[in-house]
Amino acid sequence: MYGSYTGRSRPRGRAAAGFRVTGTAAVCAALLLAGCSGDGDSAPVVGQQPKEKDPYWVNPDGSAARQVAAYEEDGDQEKARLIRKIAEQPVGEWIGPDAPENEARRVTEAAAKADRYALLVLYNIPHRDCGQFSKGGAADGNAYRSWVDGVAKGIGDRPATVILEPDALLHLVDGCTPQEHHDERYALLKGAIERLKKQPATKVYVDAGNAGWQSPETLHEPLWRAGIEKADGFSLNVSNFRTTAVSTEFGKKLSVKVGDKPFVIDTSRNGNGPYEGGDPAETWCNPPGRALGEPPTTTTGDERVDAYLWIKRPGESDGDCKGGPKAGGWWPEYALGLARATK
Repeated sequence: MYGSYTGRSRPRGRAAAGFRVTGTAAVCAALLLAGCSGDGDSAPVVGQQPKEKDPYWVNPDGSAARQVAAYEEDGDQEKARLIRKIAEQPVGEWIGPDAPENEARRVTEAAAKADRYALLVLYNIPHRDCGQFSKGGAADGNAYRSWVDGVAKGIGDRPATVILEPDALLHLVDGCTPQEHHDERYALLKGAIERLKKQPATKVYVDAGNAGWQSPETLHEPLWRAGIEKADGFSLNVSNFRTTAVSTEFGKKLSVKVGDKPFVIDTSRNGNGPYEGGDPAETWCNPPGRALGEPPTTTTGDERVDAYLWIKRPGESDGDCKGGPKAGGWWPEYALGLARATK
């Protein structure tokens, strides 16, 4: 099974759909989840980070923020304090398969209203995830093109950064995606970059896996074929655990092979690096003992690294392994473990 080696599984659809909240604030959280944020009597439990440090939008109604509210409602201030480590940081908004224009507009309008940038993750390529925990995706190439077009229209002229199709390119390289789908996937990735870049304030980073998956020598030609020259750069370590130092070294080697393109690194859960023990599957599916990594920022101190981002939403499951909910479901126990392990 390729998942044992490739290193991750993805949220399917809107991750909030799997949200579980403990305590008497469950009804309130359910209302928020439905989009009924109330009558304005209660203020959000989290605000925005300083723009000069991190210009990305913190969702005040995210799963972690709702969990903080639930713990505070129950008087459990210690757990609320721990989950705040997640809730107060901007995380990626994974655009679901349905109504992409409306969803992209909702997120980018909320971000623009807060004078911040939206961070969007597009994960809907046909034949996604090779039948593993996050299998699915658009029905065919035409459906995918229409979906991307909807996302682009929803973004409009508002500032947004798009992480394009985690794993899609790497599953071509490692053989997970059958050969008969390769030409179409390359064309879809290239077309998605071209369509998204028609939006005046949109940046696009095409996913390039992680430092433990493939080598720069095997990745640069596929990246060129996927249209990296028209993208703003590439992303690394999405939903994975490779350290920032290792990811940076890997990214620089790859960068010089793709026109010196910069890159972003997912630092959401890499604070303790990758899991080294047990079943190989444990290295990527809800591995124990992991920690939050560097907080999101565009001030990385390295000209090749555009940002540290939390692309994978910490506290959301990789899949229904080790007692976790389905991929993308909020898992408060795992979120607490990440926060407790963070120095």
